Amino acid sequence: MFARAKAAGLVDEDSCPLPVTQELVADALGITPVHVNRTLQVLRETGAVQWRGRILTVTNWPRLQLIAGFDPNYLHLNP
Repeated sequence: MFARAKAAGLVDEDSCPLPVTQELVADALGITPVHVNRTLQVLRETGAVQWRGRILTVTNWPRLQLIAGFDPNYLHLNP
């Protein structure tokens, strides 16, 4: 979502609005809210992201990509 928000010009420095709850994320992914919470804790502990209120801040994009196995090329977005 961060990569798509960035392509749409919705990222301010390293932060973008993420107006969803952990419960909504869990429902969308088909996992439990507890699993979402634990995953976010790991991402925070590794220094990859912060999610406070409804703002997502990617504090270490390369680390987040590595952890997630994310390749933004599949989105076919212009850098």
